[in-house]
Amino acid sequence: MDAYGEDRDIDVLVLGGAGVDTIVYVPELPLPYADSYMIDSGIRTRAGQTGDFVALSLAALGLRTHHLDLLGDDPEGDLVRALHEKHGIPLTAVPQSAGTKRAVNLVSPDGRRLSLYDTSRGRADDCFPQDTLRALAEASRHAHVSITSGCADALPVLRAAGVRISTDLHNWDGENPYHEAFAFAADVVFLSAAELTDPEATMRRIGAHGRAEAVVVTAGAEGAHLLAGGELTHIPAVAPPAPVVDSNGAGDAFAAAFVFGLLSGEPPQGCARLGAVAGAYACTVPATESAALSRDALLAAAPR
Repeated sequence: MDAYGEDRDIDVLVLGGAGVDTIVYVPELPLPYADSYMIDSGIRTRAGQTGDFVALSLAALGLRTHHLDLLGDDPEGDLVRALHEKHGIPLTAVPQSAGTKRAVNLVSPDGRRLSLYDTSRGRADDCFPQDTLRALAEASRHAHVSITSGCADALPVLRAAGVRISTDLHNWDGENPYHEAFAFAADVVFLSAAELTDPEATMRRIGAHGRAEAVVVTAGAEGAHLLAGGELTHIPAVAPPAPVVDSNGAGDAFAAAFVFGLLSGEPPQGCARLGAVAGAYACTVPATESAALSRDALLAAAPR
């Protein structure tokens, strides 16, 4: 690993993004209107939203990972706590009176997804205890910040602690001002091409207005685009090792593998290639499961 913060006790602090998803496999997307549908595969609820999946992926890659988020004293919160305990990932859960974040994911046979988020599970004044956040940040080499409630206000504390920051803007359209605090404060920025009319322009705007040393736009089967050192590079997609069943968690796996590469001293292009491998693998894992690629498997499959 590189020398950046190697004397700290935590490799990656994952901030936010803990929650529960209910998975519904539907015959197609968009789903045509009908009075009812029979779901033969069952409707399953499991712990695992973006922060959870990033934490699981980082831990599977051998990184010392700690997750901090707001959780409710409810059945959904219990599922999140049990998931972290099962995988041996330390979790600091700050009480959330509004309840644990939850969503419904509709998944089509080709692996595409439509997510319905319950926005009632957050408050405008959500925040993390400053002492807790500062102590964890000062013990960490890197922080991966979700764009969920309370995380934007944590960015100055992370920066003051001298921790390197990554964030995932997901399907940002390049215009919604909510995402800008994250985009301009992070050293590494991930986002999807799904809602971008001009990906390169958005990437260069992030670079010009923020501090990002690398900006990555993922584009599914078309691969990814990396902006680093002012140079735009296309990162080819990697063929999945098995049939694609669900794209849920692919971006989280990509980000985790990229951060793993970063902390291992890889250049941005090498980090992105590792991300492409991990993202392809994640597409072969059903949304009802939480399997993550191991360090040995990632390095064995990485392009040379």
